[in-house]
Amino acid sequence: MKAITIKDIAREIGVSVSTVSRALQNHPDISEQTKELVRKCAQRLHYKPNLMASNLRTSKNTTIGVVIPELNHHFFASILDGIEQTANDSGYNILICQSSEKYEKEEQAIQMLLTSRVAGILIGISKETIHLQHLQDIIDSGIPLVLYDRPCPSLQCDQVVSDDYAGAYNAVEYLIQTGCKRIMYFSSPMQLEVAHRRYQGWRDALLHYGLSTDNGAILTCDTRAQAIIETPNVMKKSDRPDAIFCVNDNCAAGVLYAAQILGLQIPNDVSICGFSDAPLCRTSSPMLTTVEQHGWEIGRRAMQRLLKRLDGEQRIAQTEMVATDLIVRETTK
Repeated sequence: MKAITIKDIAREIGVSVSTVSRALQNHPDISEQTKELVRKCAQRLHYKPNLMASNLRTSKNTTIGVVIPELNHHFFASILDGIEQTANDSGYNILICQSSEKYEKEEQAIQMLLTSRVAGILIGISKETIHLQHLQDIIDSGIPLVLYDRPCPSLQCDQVVSDDYAGAYNAVEYLIQTGCKRIMYFSSPMQLEVAHRRYQGWRDALLHYGLSTDNGAILTCDTRAQAIIETPNVMKKSDRPDAIFCVNDNCAAGVLYAAQILGLQIPNDVSICGFSDAPLCRTSSPMLTTVEQHGWEIGRRAMQRLLKRLDGEQRIAQTEMVATDLIVRETTK
């Protein structure tokens, strides 16, 4: 289907192309009657402005590139919502790419955004991302870069992340204070900084209360499907845990489902805590205890930092922590 242009609108209502262009830009020299005529015709023909061409004409780039690990993930969707609303409020549009948690797709997305000459880039890196040269290339090119959710301490760029350490520490401390003594950590791969920081919070809470942190208490398991497979193996052991702290809510939901299939009583036989506060936490039965990350706020602050970069207000790279909150529901005592 051929894209509608301002030439089509001009031809339709019998005015010049320049008149249509100025009417769409709300130019004072164009009468309100003509502006309304142009707007109604544009709406009827489903006209969509060419943002790239507009950027070239005005010498201002108003397009921001956003790379998101998973579009269908509640937490990342809430971050994206915060980014988009803040960008739109400031006159910017966003161009969204999804990495699907794949390093190769992330690299391709960055290359496409650089080729598109976006004004700045926001990214939550994929689970597979270890090498960071493609991100360093953005910094070296002079394009503002802001990382959200998943920090990379070795990169000199702005980063807006959850306080993962405190969130994990507070959750595990609560489990301990409710009587749990053998608390497992179901983790993402440790190359992810968020997984490592949540591990540190888990470990330090246990150490503070004199409890064991042996290697058998950690399992790489961060999806619902994995948790359904691994939970029966864990819970059939003689020294099975009395609590499982999960790196995310999808994993916690898998643990809950598997534990119920085994006939375990939640939380009497095992307490379960997730991380993020996805809607599934409130629809599960029993409802899941979790750590609220405030994804929308992370997105808002990440976009605000990028805007400051674009306006030249900020020069030194900074990492901003967004506080978490423990939400106690029915899967803990």
